[in-house]
Amino acid sequence: MISAGMKPVSTKNPGRVAYVNARLLDPATGLDETGGLLTDGTKIADLGSHLFNDGLPEDAQVVDCAGLCLSPGLIDMRVQLREPGAEHKETIESASRAAAHGGITSMVALPNSEPVIDDVAILEFIARRAREAKLVKVYAYGTVTRGLKGRELTEFGLLTEFGAVGFTDGLTAVSDSQVMRRALSYSRTFNQVIIQHPEDPALAGGAMNEGEVATRLGLTGVPSAAEVIMVERDLRLVALTGGRYHVANVTTAAALDAIRKAKQSGLDVTCDTAPHYFTLNENSVGDYRSFAKVSPPLRGEEDRKAVEDALADGTIDVIASDHSPHDQDSKRLPFAIAEPGIVGLESLLPLSLQLYHNKQLSLLDVLSKLTSGPAGILGLNGGSLKAGAPADLTLFDLNKPWQIDPDSFQSKSKNSPFTDYPVQGMVRRCIVDGRCIYGPENTQQI
Repeated sequence: MISAGMKPVSTKNPGRVAYVNARLLDPATGLDETGGLLTDGTKIADLGSHLFNDGLPEDAQVVDCAGLCLSPGLIDMRVQLREPGAEHKETIESASRAAAHGGITSMVALPNSEPVIDDVAILEFIARRAREAKLVKVYAYGTVTRGLKGRELTEFGLLTEFGAVGFTDGLTAVSDSQVMRRALSYSRTFNQVIIQHPEDPALAGGAMNEGEVATRLGLTGVPSAAEVIMVERDLRLVALTGGRYHVANVTTAAALDAIRKAKQSGLDVTCDTAPHYFTLNENSVGDYRSFAKVSPPLRGEEDRKAVEDALADGTIDVIASDHSPHDQDSKRLPFAIAEPGIVGLESLLPLSLQLYHNKQLSLLDVLSKLTSGPAGILGLNGGSLKAGAPADLTLFDLNKPWQIDPDSFQSKSKNSPFTDYPVQGMVRRCIVDGRCIYGPENTQQI
């Protein structure tokens, strides 16, 4: 079967490429050493500190990495592509260009397109459009329920056969307990993961985090309890069914405590967060800055610190961009009615590297949440540097300082609260299946 992301981006053989003088980083094996890496066609052929001691292969192109970091390609497990249905905000091609500039070699699309991904035809459409773009690998989730209506389960088996890598209702929580119980039980048959948006819909109708800032601005708040109520209910259902469960965009200390305890008790539970939840807090809303409106909302400083702590202790398994492109007509509105979400593909790596530069996580720990972490949860073939693995690589300058400029993004939409935000870490080259899809085309020193 042809499915999104399951085939190489291009059938053209890129030949052999030797990457020399690189800082090799592989969170999956704990590798951190200076050395070289050889790709042969679409696969990694070999790597190590002594790889080219006897000379370079005569038939290989040579890339002198000049001490830059060479890691597995980043995997972003939470992206809204907007195609089909809202191509004026983003397309598979424009999102793929943005991902390449961000060092992301694989991205996974949420199913809330128009129409939603609740049948095979939409999965095949996304696969075809990704092959036409010939850039990054594109995978997709299927919906848990038909039409995202929360009542009738989709055909998990058929969607899995055609390439769905997990099931979620995207930005909509599966609120019916019996439906979630059946989904967790049914998904076990296909070894699939159920991904939940952690907000009780009955409590999640506000515009921002409930608290003093919302009161001062006169905005309706979303209580942090909306998150932990949904998570704790679902964890009970996981214990009942033995299903695999992943919480997306965790933002509160209470929810993180519940997930931490569930992991300690042996439940098959994982979770992710996005960079804005550990770099910003509710004060970033300022004077009704709609570009800082996200779902779940930015929380208070105490919760922001709890997210940092949970990243450091391993409770949070993955950092995802939560890429949510919107045009100006959707964002430049009164805060209460503006659409939630920000673009994040091109800022994912530098914002995540803040955790390393601020000495909160080791470099390998940060990279694990962007590579081997999502690959392991979704069962993707990637996320590591080893012989025989796909030649999906990210070359980046760890210490390069710069300021984020959303106007320069490759994404069609520019809705980011990080304008002029100072960061360290810049992608220099992005390689998918051995092909350089972003970076200098020549083989001279970078």
